[in-house]
Amino acid sequence: MILLISALVFASVSLATAAGYRLWQQHQLVRDRISQYKEHEVEPGNPGTAAGGKRLRWGLTKLATLLTVKDDRPRYQKLRRQLLLAGEPGKLKPQEFIVLKLTISALTFIAAIALPMSFMVALLLVAASWLLPSLYLQQTIRKRQLAITLAIPDVLDLLTVSVEAGLGFDAAVARVIEKAEGPLAEELQRMLYEMRIGKPRRDALRDLSERTGVGYLHNFTTAVIQADQLGVSISKVLRIQSQEIRRQRRQKAEEEAMKAPIKMLFPLVGLVFPSLLIVLLGPSILHFMAVF
Repeated sequence: MILLISALVFASVSLATAAGYRLWQQHQLVRDRISQYKEHEVEPGNPGTAAGGKRLRWGLTKLATLLTVKDDRPRYQKLRRQLLLAGEPGKLKPQEFIVLKLTISALTFIAAIALPMSFMVALLLVAASWLLPSLYLQQTIRKRQLAITLAIPDVLDLLTVSVEAGLGFDAAVARVIEKAEGPLAEELQRMLYEMRIGKPRRDALRDLSERTGVGYLHNFTTAVIQADQLGVSISKVLRIQSQEIRRQRRQKAEEEAMKAPIKMLFPLVGLVFPSLLIVLLGPSILHFMAVF
């Protein structure tokens, strides 16, 4: 009887342990899958934010709250758009960017007061410190859009080859992300993540076009959305879009080459011709001055 009870207890404990271990494995599997998606959710294509960056952003948020700087005002819509086009540097919000500019200007003013500087010089330094973040933001937008524009044809070629090889659109985008680098690959990675968490493909493509602000990419996303709605072969659309983008880039290069002589005319007239006239007519003028 004691052996039977011991056997039943041992069997019960074994079954409970096995069930608990299976539940723990399922829990670990779910946590691993969630962590994989969260790695992309932080900032696709970029490393996670460091502890110092988190503390800085927390401080900026607190300052924005204390100064009652809200990001829902209409005048902040343009700044929000610029931050989006720049790739959301530091995940800054418009009010945090304004507070960052105010902080830099205040520190510059304090440094100018501490050093033996005149009021006019201090004012110029404060004005420059206020404008520099905006100039940096504009420069970041231009560099990012240029990098995306240069990478679009090669990325479309790789995407076309992957689709023609038999991959679906999502799998082809994942393959492109593995091979490509740069801002365009990061945006495609974010688009793929949004589609995997349930966002419709057309909405993810529209968001991709909004985040970049590149005309070539807008035409590409519009063509893919129309092909998806009408049931047209995506591989043909991708091939046509790749050829069209290369043609447009060639025409743009030819247009810039035609503008080059006109742009060279102004430094030629303002700098080269006066120097040439001084060299040619200078001795004659000095001779006439000596004679008369």
